[in-house]
Amino acid sequence: MGVMTTELSDRWRELLLRCDATADPDPYGRDLLERWAEPQRRYHTTDHLRAVLDHVDALAGHADDPDAVRLAAWFHDAVYRPDRSENEERSAQLAVRALREAGLAEERVAEVARLVRLTVTHDPAADDRNGQVLCDADLAVLGGTPPEYARYAAAVREEYGFVPDDAFRAGRAAILRQLLDLPALYRTPAARARFDAPARANLAAELRSLES
Repeated sequence: MGVMTTELSDRWRELLLRCDATADPDPYGRDLLERWAEPQRRYHTTDHLRAVLDHVDALAGHADDPDAVRLAAWFHDAVYRPDRSENEERSAQLAVRALREAGLAEERVAEVARLVRLTVTHDPAADDRNGQVLCDADLAVLGGTPPEYARYAAAVREEYGFVPDDAFRAGRAAILRQLLDLPALYRTPAARARFDAPARANLAAELRSLES
């Protein structure tokens, strides 16, 4: 087991115990880490999981239930097949099954599933503080430096290597426009201040490249 995997396993175990799990957290953690390491992944990997968890930690003061957001981060891309459109729904269903088996409170289980489903649109309501933290953490990659963003975009293209160039460019451009049309890319004050301007610049630059 690598250093990062061990660290993630420890974080998972601590999180489940903090959430009063009644079952051994380790089998669930192993299953999740195996999922995040599947060979079809290029961007949605354990590196992405760790990054999202780190951003959730940084923004946790904004959330009403930071641990529910952390759980949602673990599950939000746990089911990931680039050629399918129901990944978020299947990930939410996995979260419900696993967290119920682990003995977590039903209210928190339902909140985790709701948050996972929210990553379909990344458009949380104005009073959805948990959703704002998860979505901001998931989209933080858009606000990286231009080289970091270029690596992210290249990894996404690799995940969709089975899609012809013309179709990929059209689909990717539509996603970028959807993001740029959101009233706000980031909803927490800290993420907005740090990521909004560079994210919009990165998205606009990629869109120009796709449309040229």
